[in-house]
Amino acid sequence: MEHCKCLIIGGGPAGYTAAIYATRANLSPVLYEGMQPGGQLTTTTEVENFPGYPDGVDGTALVDDIRRQAVRLGADIRRGAVTKADLSSRPFRVEIDGETEIEAETLIIATGATAKYLGLPSEKKFRGMGVSACATCDGFFYKKKDVAVVGGGDTACEEATYLAKLCNKVYLIVRRDVLRASKAMQERVLNTPNIEVLWNCNTQEILGDESGVTGARIVRKDGEVFDIRIHGFFLAIGHHPNSDLFKEWIRTDETGYIITEGTSSRTNVEGVFAAGDVKDPHYRQAITAAASGCVAALDAERFLASI
Repeated sequence: MEHCKCLIIGGGPAGYTAAIYATRANLSPVLYEGMQPGGQLTTTTEVENFPGYPDGVDGTALVDDIRRQAVRLGADIRRGAVTKADLSSRPFRVEIDGETEIEAETLIIATGATAKYLGLPSEKKFRGMGVSACATCDGFFYKKKDVAVVGGGDTACEEATYLAKLCNKVYLIVRRDVLRASKAMQERVLNTPNIEVLWNCNTQEILGDESGVTGARIVRKDGEVFDIRIHGFFLAIGHHPNSDLFKEWIRTDETGYIITEGTSSRTNVEGVFAAGDVKDPHYRQAITAAASGCVAALDAERFLASI
């Protein structure tokens, strides 16, 4: 069985950055990229808020730059997804693709989170062409245009009010006749003049052409069907942290986000660290994920030096 000092699970900004720092600390890290190498950034077309790219950068190109930097420094990056884990004792045991086993003295979990989608074929068709799950990431591209946000919780209300500062009009599509958001967030939405709440509504289809999203077909609970003209369609119905494989040993919150100690990356299991969106229900940005990857590698280095 293969043995390594530091095993990193997940190939997004958090995982690749952890690999950069772990390599420079002579931890000889092994990184498995998982089911979606590059993470959620690979579903984003243009990224304009990552430092160091004054003209913006394609999401896939950005994460590939971080990956290539890790490889240049000597990180061992491999294709493969974790299918089983045993974190009951050190060294930790992890199974890759149901066949390969590897032991690790330290483990960095950077498996990310998956945005929840409605499941419409048109949603998949226009992903990255007007369909987005991150207003902070993509809202800038819809300046002075009309957009829609789906959801009725705090996240949806935050996304809607954020977009209202940039866009001409924001439709908030809510499937019930009330918002689930906090009272303060509800008041903010209802008092923002360019937000129109579509109560008791569901999205039947996202409309578009070769240029991207042009509208959405909405159906009310009473059966009325109507179209809205929009250029951007934002999902704000939650994320699912990819932590299920580790829940037997690692403490998570009620949603599944891994709980870490204070500002560190330390989990409740000594030698196991978490980085990126799998532990971050609040910010979910490429830059914060990368920063937490750095923290996790430094914490792993200090842990190994202390034993």
